Amino acid sequence: MKTYNFCYESGSLDHIIDFTPLRQEQNILVQLFCGQGQEVLQKMVDLFADALPQAICIGTTTDGEIYGERITTQQSVISISVFEQTLLKTAYSLDDDSFQCGYKLASDLITPNTKLLILFSDGTHMNAEEFLKGVEAYDATIPICGGMAGDNGKFEQTFIASQTTVLSKGVVGVSLNSDRLHVATDYKFDWKPVGLKHTITKVHNNRVYKIDDMKAAFFYDKYLGGKFSRIEFPLIMEKNGIIMARAVIAKHEDGSLSFSGNLEEGDQVRIGFGDAESLMKDPIEVLTNLHTINVETFYVFSCMARRRFMPFLIKMGIGSFSKTAPTSGFFTYSEFFHHNGHNKLLNQTLTVVALSESLEPAFIPMPDQEETKKSAPYSKTIESLTHLIEQSARDYDKQSKRLEKQMNYSKNLLASHRQFLRYTVHEMNTPLSIIMSSIELHEMEFGKSVYLENIEVAVKSIFSMYDDLSYLIKQDQIHYAKRPIDLVDYVRCRIDFFAQVADKAKSVFCFETDCAQALILFNDTKLQRIIDNNLTNAIKYTFENEKITVGVHVKEDGYLFSIASHSRKIQKPEKVFEEYYREEQAQDGFGLGLNLVKRICKEENVKITLLSDENVTSFSYQFKIENA
Repeated sequence: MKTYNFCYESGSLDHIIDFTPLRQEQNILVQLFCGQGQEVLQKMVDLFADALPQAICIGTTTDGEIYGERITTQQSVISISVFEQTLLKTAYSLDDDSFQCGYKLASDLITPNTKLLILFSDGTHMNAEEFLKGVEAYDATIPICGGMAGDNGKFEQTFIASQTTVLSKGVVGVSLNSDRLHVATDYKFDWKPVGLKHTITKVHNNRVYKIDDMKAAFFYDKYLGGKFSRIEFPLIMEKNGIIMARAVIAKHEDGSLSFSGNLEEGDQVRIGFGDAESLMKDPIEVLTNLHTINVETFYVFSCMARRRFMPFLIKMGIGSFSKTAPTSGFFTYSEFFHHNGHNKLLNQTLTVVALSESLEPAFIPMPDQEETKKSAPYSKTIESLTHLIEQSARDYDKQSKRLEKQMNYSKNLLASHRQFLRYTVHEMNTPLSIIMSSIELHEMEFGKSVYLENIEVAVKSIFSMYDDLSYLIKQDQIHYAKRPIDLVDYVRCRIDFFAQVADKAKSVFCFETDCAQALILFNDTKLQRIIDNNLTNAIKYTFENEKITVGVHVKEDGYLFSIASHSRKIQKPEKVFEEYYREEQAQDGFGLGLNLVKRICKEENVKITLLSDENVTSFSYQFKIENA
C-alpha cells in the first residue's frame, strides 16, 4: 500500500494533486481532515466524487490537522491511501439512539475479513460512549480508530462526511477488509492525576450534576478558579485496566457540566494535569505495539487538549511518525480505541494506527533521544515544574493517608468510648434502682435518717445525670413516641422528686399555675430532660435561702413553662446552651444539660427565652397547643 498526503488552504485541488495515476487504482481510501468548515468539506467531497469516482471517501471537521511532521489549524489535510489487496466499504448512520447508531453502522460495515474500522462521529450531539458500545455489541473483536469531529474549539457545530453526504449529526465509517492487511494500534496517555480522590454523586450519562455533593461547576471553580481551562484539566479515572480522562465540553446554567464521555454515580475521579516529562518521550519509542509490523502508513488521532496544552512538545511527538512512514490525522474532541475486547472513548490521548500490506519483517528506526531533547527549548524547565507538581502530589497523598489513618483511629476510639458509655449506663440502672428502693424500705421500717437523706439526695443527682447520658447514647437508635401529657401534673411530680435535693441546697420550690390542666402532645423522656435539667440547674446556681419559682401558664397559642430564681447574672447568655460551657467553673457538671435541652426544643419546635440580670435569672419554654 501507499499513502499520499496533501495540505490544502485555498484554490483548486488540481494544482496540488495529480489525479491521473490514481484513476488507474481500484482500492482508494480518501480521508479529509478539514479545519475550514462545512462549505470546504462539501466542496472537497464533491470534487473527489468527480475526480476519483471509484474511491471511498470519508471526512471530518477538526480542531487541528496532522500533516506529516507539521500541525496545522484552519487548513485541510487530504490523505489518499492506495491498497493492493484490501477492499473498502463505507456507510453512515443517523439514528437518534447513539447505541443503535453504532450497532447499525457496524452491521453495515463489518465483513468476515474486516481488519479495521475507521469511525468519525459528530462532536457536539452524539453520545460517543453509547455509540461505541453499540459497535462492540455487534462485534467486540474488530479494532477501531478515529474520533469525534471538532470545530476549532467552538463546541457549536461539527460536520462529518461519507462519499458526497455531509452530516451535522450522526456517524460515518469505513471498513478495511483484507486477508493481507496488517494492523497495529496503540495509544499514549500523558496526563496524571493529582490531589485527593473525589466521588461522582449525581450524574446522567455524560452530564455531571454533583461531585462530592457540590455542584460540578463549583467543584471546578474551587480547585481551578473561575476561568478554568475546560479541556486541559480533565477528570481521570481507571476502568477495565485503562486510565481514562473525561474533559469538560459544556457548562450549563444549573451548575452542571457536560463531559466528553459518560460517568457513573460512585465513580472515583481525580483532577488531571499534563505531564510534560511524559509528553517529551518520543511516541515511536513508547508505543511498542507499532513495532510489530513493517509500517507503510500511520493514521494519528489525537486529543485537542494535547495540541493546546504544550504545542511545541506535541509537534515534536507527531514529527517522529513521519520519519518512518507517511502520516496524517486530526485533533479530535474524543478518541476511539479498542482494548481487550472493549471499545473505549478516550480523552487527552494520542491514538495511532499503523497499516501495512508488506510481507517484509517489522522494522521501525529508533529516534535519537538527545536530538529530541535539544529541540525542546524549555524542556528542562517544564520537566522540573512537572517533577515539582508530582512530588508535591505524592507528599500530599502521603499526608492524606496519614491523616486518614489518624481519623480512623479517632473514630475507633470514639466508638469504643461510646460503647463503654453505653455499657456503663446500662449497668448503672440496676444498682441505682436498688439503692433507691433500699432507702425507701429502710425509711418505712426504721424511719427517716439524716445520713440516708444525704444518700438519697446524691442518688437523685446521679439519676439525673444517668438519664442525660442514657438519652444522649440512645437518641439515634430509639424512636421517641409522643403521647398526651398534662404539663401541670408532670412538673409537680418532678418538683416533688427534686424537693429533697433543693432542701439540702437551702432552696425551696414555689410552684405557680393559672390552669388546672395543660395538655401537650410530647414524649415523656424528652420532656423529662427539659424539666429536670432546668430544675437541677436552678438548685445548683440559686443563692442560699432563696426560693425557686416554677410556673406553668397559658400564654398566647400555648403553655409556658418557666423557672426563675435569684442567682448570679449570666455573663454570656449566648453561650449558655453551647456544649461543655459552664458559667461558673467551680460548679460540678459537664456543661451538657442545657445543650441537650436546646437540641430537644429545636426538634420539637419549643421556643426558648432566657432573661438574666442582677436580681433574677429566668428560663421560659413555650409549648404550642397544636401539639396537644
